[in-house]
Amino acid sequence: MSNLVYFSSVSENTHRFVQKLELPAIRIPLKERIQVDEPYVLVLPTYGGGHANGPDPDRGGYVPKQVIAFLNNEHNRSLIRGVIAAGNTNFGAEFGYAGVVVSRKCGVPFLYRFELMGTTDDVFAVRAGLQDFWKDQTCHQPSQLQNL
Repeated sequence: MSNLVYFSSVSENTHRFVQKLELPAIRIPLKERIQVDEPYVLVLPTYGGGHANGPDPDRGGYVPKQVIAFLNNEHNRSLIRGVIAAGNTNFGAEFGYAGVVVSRKCGVPFLYRFELMGTTDDVFAVRAGLQDFWKDQTCHQPSQLQNL
């Protein structure tokens, strides 16, 4: 199974969730820039929810600036394989909306969304889902398809 890459603000909610997964993970720092070298699933919080008119991908503000900077690096963007988003159900249709934005902009599947720090059920669902997801990704690698 490949890495998770995640961003967590000073609230540490996303960090706590990723720790509960007990999977290899790289944290996007608040200030420094990083580059990754393996395919990954991105885990990120959703910012700026609660707009009266509902979600609007053109409005912006859902994806943390640090994640935008990370994905603006073409190399990092080329390795993203999926996205998982945290959010707050108080934001209604905007719950986990950063996942929708990244999924659309990067052309990868939006795999899961969870509230705040996630529940035990979320941890089990994400672990199992990632295991299946990476198995499927491995089965579709070009080098393996050439041998069929």
